[in-house]
Amino acid sequence: MELRPIDPTPSGLETLRGLLASSFPEATHLDVPYLRWSYVENPVGLVVGFNAQDDARLAAHYATLPVVARVAGREARGLLSLHTATHADYRGRGLFPQLAEATYRAGADGGFEFVVGVANAASTPGFVRRLGFQLVRPLDVRLGFGAAPAPGAATHLDFERVWDEPALGWRLRCPARDYRRAEDARGATLYAPTDRLGIWVELGRAIEGSSIQSLRPFRGLQPLRLWMGLDPARDWAHSSYFSLPMRLRPSPLNLIFRDLTGAGRRLDADRVRFAALDFDAY
Repeated sequence: MELRPIDPTPSGLETLRGLLASSFPEATHLDVPYLRWSYVENPVGLVVGFNAQDDARLAAHYATLPVVARVAGREARGLLSLHTATHADYRGRGLFPQLAEATYRAGADGGFEFVVGVANAASTPGFVRRLGFQLVRPLDVRLGFGAAPAPGAATHLDFERVWDEPALGWRLRCPARDYRRAEDARGATLYAPTDRLGIWVELGRAIEGSSIQSLRPFRGLQPLRLWMGLDPARDWAHSSYFSLPMRLRPSPLNLIFRDLTGAGRRLDADRVRFAALDFDAY
């Protein structure tokens, strides 16, 4: 078994598509156009990750995407943990931790300072116990009517994604989604369909720029909306939104973090701003 950096060429993405299709048959959006958009076209940088190769056969895969975030008040490049897949014939051999550690070593060598991700119930123990991630806390998931409360000013944040116009434009070109915009006196808010009961999810507030102008307007005909993330500066107490109980969620959405600088940095969950725009659920 050989660990190799991900091959982002068309032939490499086609091979990867086959592994993802066999591992996640319900995730039909994981096709070559999606992988090219995600792994190659990101203006922050090419995918960072590794494949486990058994001669000509792709046995396992792990990918992270370069991002920019403000960590403890300073902008830094980091990695968003994304896809992991192992062929059925190779499960139980411990390939994922090997791929992950190779990825994080390559990331640290490339100047990336952290890894952040959203893990489900099945994957969280592996990230925390075997790979040394901090379980920051489960994301809030709220249902409500109309627009969610606007984010207020938050000071002394430990973590917040940073979006500029090129990065936001790339994010909104995701070929698997039909994003919309809603504009009011507070600015523009981005929405995505959840494909459940006509519910739309608020991705987050948008920076002004040409990328949002290409989106169709969100007319608000579906009043029930979803919000997920962490934000210490939103006033939920005086809103029409309620927290969705854990028992009603398909899986907890656990925010995880690992420092790659060697300083052992950890995040205070009450000082993190993180929204649906910041990861790959929608």
